[in-house]
Amino acid sequence: MSVEPPSSGRPTGPPSGPLSGPSQPPSGGGGPPSEPPGGGGGEPPEPRRPWWGSAPRVALIAGAVVAAVVLAVVFTRPDGGTGASDGGTRTSDGGTRTSDGGTRTSDGEVLLQPAADTGPDPFTDSTAQESSAPSVRPTPAGSASQNAVRAVRGGAPGLYGGTRNVAGCDVEKQITYLEEAPDKQRAFASVQRIDPSEVPAYLRSLTPVQLRMDTWVTNHGYKNGRPTQYQAVLQAGTAVLVDERGVPRVRCACGNPLSPPASQQGKTTGDKWAGYKASDVVTVRPAQEPVDVFVMCEPDGEWFERDKGDTGKNDRRTSPPDKPTPSVTVTTPTGSPSSQPTTSEPTATETSSEPGESPPADESPPPPGNDTGEDTGGETGGDTTDQAPAS
Repeated sequence: MSVEPPSSGRPTGPPSGPLSGPSQPPSGGGGPPSEPPGGGGGEPPEPRRPWWGSAPRVALIAGAVVAAVVLAVVFTRPDGGTGASDGGTRTSDGGTRTSDGGTRTSDGEVLLQPAADTGPDPFTDSTAQESSAPSVRPTPAGSASQNAVRAVRGGAPGLYGGTRNVAGCDVEKQITYLEEAPDKQRAFASVQRIDPSEVPAYLRSLTPVQLRMDTWVTNHGYKNGRPTQYQAVLQAGTAVLVDERGVPRVRCACGNPLSPPASQQGKTTGDKWAGYKASDVVTVRPAQEPVDVFVMCEPDGEWFERDKGDTGKNDRRTSPPDKPTPSVTVTTPTGSPSSQPTTSEPTATETSSEPGESPPADESPPPPGNDTGEDTGGETGGDTTDQAPAS
């Protein structure tokens, strides 16, 4: 017999299918909330700060930047950090040994330049020819101050020498070098105060000769697209080009333009040659009249004439001049007890001494006269405002 379950109106089991409606978390402490992955019940980590918020790190980076800037400045200097503008090194006498073996001067110094030495900042390669001129010493009569000015007129017979029919300098090669480098030609022209287009004609107007006396000039080099300048004593035997007044205007061993020396200088720098004496150094003052013919001496003692602007093709023998040694004008610097110039005309015997006979003189060459290309004095000189060199 079947038994009927009591009918109570309540469900007797779970309903079939999912419950309807949103799922709600249990209220009132139904268990701890779920923790983030990774476990651990500590506090959440702080947010990461940017790199610029760290003082030690900023200091470290700033130091690295400063060091990089300092290194960049040092290694990008024109002198490579050596203190020499041409990448050379300082010498013990205050000059600068250059990469070509020459010596650069500092302000107030005079560079001794041997005849074949290229020197600092050359304009061109050498155009000097093989030749030689007998040197001669200016020996004024009487005594003269070591700081006295010793000057010779540019047209004086025997001031220059060389070899007959041989030019001491290849003028055409000099022209070619400058024409192939327009920047250098412009710089050369600026020193000589001419137009660049006039440079070839100007060079052809000059006369190639060789110095017979150690001669003080202002030498102009070429660096970074601009002409430079420094005081220099050119050794006797140096090939130069002189103008119509007999003043040196180009040094052939480097192509550098030359101009009259400064009025005051200090000590010399560079290597001395055998027989060098400061008291033998002269300056060249313009001849009072244009020189049409230069009377020159050969190494064997013979004499010849060279026309102005000629390269030696028309040289001709001549008799020795009455005064084989040029007259030297000696002027005492301003402020000395005697300010009047004295003139000596030494004989050939007096000036033919061999190098090294006299004791060494002071290392500073005598200061030149106030020579700007205009000279109102006679062969015996005139009033001057020359200053003694700095000690």
